Amino acid sequence: MRHIIKYVAAAALALGMPLMSGCTLGGAAAGGVIGHEATHGSTAGTVGGAVVGGVIGHEIGKD
Repeated sequence: MRHIIKYVAAAALALGMPLMSGCTLGGAAAGGVIGHEATHGSTAGTVGGAVVGGVIGHEIGKD
């Protein structure tokens, strides 16, 4: 149950960050959190999630 709550919180963060700050920065932050949680604290997972989240955020920010 705790893992589900963490994933829901991370998803809410991922959806809300672009509204609160720059899309690239918000995506990187949300991706880092999701990568950290998904890989149980792995540094590579956190960095990889931040990179992927930043790229996604950058692409979303292009209008």
